[in-house]
Parts: sequence; structure tokens; C-alpha cells
Amino acid sequence: MFDLLSNSIYASFLISIAVGVIGSLIVINKSTFIAGSLAHGSFGGIGIAFYFSLPILLSVSLFTIVLAILLAFIIIKYPDRKDTFIGVMWAVGMSVGIIFLDMTDGYTSGVISYLFGSILTISSEDLYLMIFVDIIILFTIFLLHNQILLITYDSDFAKTMGINVTLLYTFLIVLIAFSVVMSVRAIGIILIIAMFTIPPFIAERFTKNFFSMMFVAGILSLIFLLSGITISFYYDISATAVTVIIASVCFLLSLLKKNRV
Repeated sequence: MFDLLSNSIYASFLISIAVGVIGSLIVINKSTFIAGSLAHGSFGGIGIAFYFSLPILLSVSLFTIVLAILLAFIIIKYPDRKDTFIGVMWAVGMSVGIIFLDMTDGYTSGVISYLFGSILTISSEDLYLMIFVDIIILFTIFLLHNQILLITYDSDFAKTMGINVTLLYTFLIVLIAFSVVMSVRAIGIILIIAMFTIPPFIAERFTKNFFSMMFVAGILSLIFLLSGITISFYYDISATAVTVIIASVCFLLSLLKKNRV
């Protein structure tokens, strides 16, 4: 029991780093549906893993990254129709997963934990992946934060500055995909969008710059996750669902604050 709780606490810290950085980028770029498309699309990798008896993390990682690159290419080529293609990718990924699970012999109950999350059953392998992804995220934001913010707020000016907007935008979507993969076991495909958007949204309303927004979003995410784990431990209910409920209540309360002029 101690190992389960300690792993879930470590996972909360590591996920909160990703939420703070990538979640904030998702919110300021208005890319929530891109994150949702990748999260639900990753289900295709889960179905493939069950059917071919592959390591789930490997299968989901490869499938989601390919999906991210394809999605970035289509959005860049057809920016006026990106909502349509995001919806298509969302549906196709889920459908691929369902088809492969239907063809899989035997009982596939384990897939439920990937749909709704199971942070209390996080393994050491999951933690290693989270650490790896967090290092990439922090290294990226340390080196490229100016370029990232520039393409976020004024991509045309970024082009005149010699920034390869297409490559950097694609890389950002791949980072979102990595964040989805590292969180899918703990948070679940269905609830990932909430955890990667609610804390940054609240943080944005109470901060004045991007870096403070990232920090506050990470702290809020950690508070929500640890609260969910604590309540789950004492009342034997889903930790992820409780976490999202707590986050949603705080989200509604944050709406009471007047917008900054």
C-alpha cells in the first residue's frame, strides 16, 4: 500500500510539471481540442498494443507521436479547416482502438484504467517515462521560451525574425503528445483535457505573465491531484474523477473573479 501511495504522489509531482508548462501553452494557444484529439486518438495505440501483445507505453507513444506529426502537418496546410481535421483525428484514433480491441482474444479489462485513469496503480516504469518527458519539456522551455511565446502571439513577426514557425509548431504538438502519453495511465484518456486546461485557466486569471502562470498552474495541479488521492484513499472512490470534480469546482469559483482590464 505504501508503494502505491508513494508512486501516486511522485506521479502527481511529475504530472504537475507537465500541466504547468504544456497546459499553459495549450491554454494560451487555444489548443484544447488539439490536446483532446491526441488524448482520444491515443486510444488507437492502446488497441494495437492489446491486439499484438506489445508494451502499451511503447505502442501508445509511437501511435500518438505519429498522430501528432500528421495533425500538425494538416493544421499548417489547412488552417481554416483545422477544427474539422481535429475532429476526424479524434474519431479515427478512437475507432482504430475499438476495432483492434474487438479483434483481441481474451479479457481486456485493463483498458478501463487507460480510459478513466488509475493513478494509484502507477508503476516505476510509468514514473521513468514521466521523468524523461518532464526533462524534455523543461529543457525546451528553458532554451526556446522566447521563440515559443513569439509564435504564440505573433507568428507572422516570428517568420520575419527567421524562426521556423512550422517546425517549432510541429514540435509543440509533439510535446503535447508526449504529455498525453505520460499522463494517460494516471489521469485517463477521457479526463486528460480537464487536468491540462483547468489549472492553467485558473492560473491565467490570477497571474500577469506566462512564467507565473506556469508556476501557479503546476501548484494548482499538484493540490488537485493530491486532494483527489487523499479522498480516494479514505473513501475508496476513483482518484482521477474526484480530482477533476475538485478542479472543476475551483474553476467555477475562479469565474467569480472579474477579468483584468
